[in-house]
Amino acid sequence: MKLQSPITFILGLALTAFGLVLFVSSRAWFELTPFCIGLSLMYLGWQGGRVATLVFGHVTVVIGFILITWGLYLLPYCKPIPEHIFGRPLFWGMFATGGGVCAIYHGFCRCIRKTPEDRRSCPQTRD
Repeated sequence: MKLQSPITFILGLALTAFGLVLFVSSRAWFELTPFCIGLSLMYLGWQGGRVATLVFGHVTVVIGFILITWGLYLLPYCKPIPEHIFGRPLFWGMFATGGGVCAIYHGFCRCIRKTPEDRRSCPQTRD
């Protein structure tokens, strides 16, 4: 079986590895968010599909908003150091929300909705 979107698969692999390193180093359960999103991206890169992309986008936006809200509550306790910037839920909430919106837009892209001839016009699905 061929990869549907190698770029999405590679990004998912990198995000999965990064999320696993964050979880092992901090032991905080919210650090599994990039790990789970990375696994989902790997699945989407392997299988593809419009419905899976739209469901992934909507779920990621909801998770992102929850993390942003939680991160705003933790903001008074944060310091301006890289561990508190990249290791707190506010950053990952903004990251997840942006990625979810991107996935929703891509779910309505011409390369997902149309025939295989139209897929060649999308940079994510080129052979």
